[in-house]
Amino acid sequence: MSAMKGWAFALVVIFSVLLSWSIPRGESERAFLSFSSHEPLVKVVSLASADGGQDFFMEMTDSAATNIEYDFYRDTCPEAETIVRSTMAQIYSQHKNVSAQLLRLFFHDCFIQGCDASVLLDHSNGNKNHSVEKQAVPNKSLKGFDKIDQIKEVLENVCPAVVSCADILALATRDGVVLAGGPFYPLFTGRRDSARSYYDEAMAEIPKPDDNITQTLHLFSLRGFTDRETVSLLGGHNIGKIGCEFIQSRLHNFKGTRKPDPTVSPSFLNEMRVFCEDNGNEKTPMASSPMASRGMNEKPAPRGMPYFQQLSSSVSSGAGFDTHYYQSLLRGRGLLFADQQLMANERTARLVRAYASDDGSTFRMDFARAMMKMSNLNALTGSQGQVRLECTLAG
Repeated sequence: MSAMKGWAFALVVIFSVLLSWSIPRGESERAFLSFSSHEPLVKVVSLASADGGQDFFMEMTDSAATNIEYDFYRDTCPEAETIVRSTMAQIYSQHKNVSAQLLRLFFHDCFIQGCDASVLLDHSNGNKNHSVEKQAVPNKSLKGFDKIDQIKEVLENVCPAVVSCADILALATRDGVVLAGGPFYPLFTGRRDSARSYYDEAMAEIPKPDDNITQTLHLFSLRGFTDRETVSLLGGHNIGKIGCEFIQSRLHNFKGTRKPDPTVSPSFLNEMRVFCEDNGNEKTPMASSPMASRGMNEKPAPRGMPYFQQLSSSVSSGAGFDTHYYQSLLRGRGLLFADQQLMANERTARLVRAYASDDGSTFRMDFARAMMKMSNLNALTGSQGQVRLECTLAG
């Protein structure tokens, strides 16, 4: 009975998404948010069942990864997703920043060779002398490794050597998004873990906070993401903080000019300086926002700025998955240069305006769909990967 309820819930989610794609959104900027150009990542298939009724299940379309499926562990570890969800709830109750940490960790994993947990490795193919993704500059400020290990330990006690680290990271990220007020989205499971880590690729291919819009769209397009999906994924910056180390160059030495970023208004520049000025101390702030990518120092520090704060004095907004990130960009208050660059291209600027004028439902739906697509990037299957007994494999 519980399995049937799970299928029914998943089916409701899928039907809701499919239905929303077919509903016109009227005029003005929100009319631009039309789903006519999208093909669903999943389709609902109806088959006659033994009792004369109909059973429904989800099947991957040709555009998505194959050999992963919904409820992959239903026979080998039927409580797997429940364990991940309950453990994440316990962690979140004590560490609210875990949602942003795992979202960023997941993004950095999937963006390089797909969602294979390679970012968790401490060595590559057993070679401890080979540089790994963790050591790449964009990944030095990643957090949340210990949380994935914590979930893995619980699962190993119940289902030894069954659930992959790649699936744990995907599920924990989704549950973290929900706990932070974001949308639920169905996930396929059955990924296997990579034994190889990709240092060079991580150094070159993860988007940087000082990229211009052309560079950002190019890197996302290489992974199959449209402009719309890119803009919605960057909306993940609406939780967590942007570390001050990613802001410092805009304040003092933008692109090596020894001057502030000329696109930042004087009032906002002063506000960022007040928040992130180091007063001669070592600049070692932590980056915990999901997509901020290029770290300069391994040492963590608490200083950072949330997008929500930039609106709290003048705009009624929650601190979770609503439209305050896009409203900040409309006001020229993007904390990262790459974020504010979404207004430098008319295609992406139009999407920003549309999301900002929406009640949040469209952004949440687009974000959920883009995360489903992200989750299925080049997923390793049983014939290609393995199940690691440990996630971070201490060197």
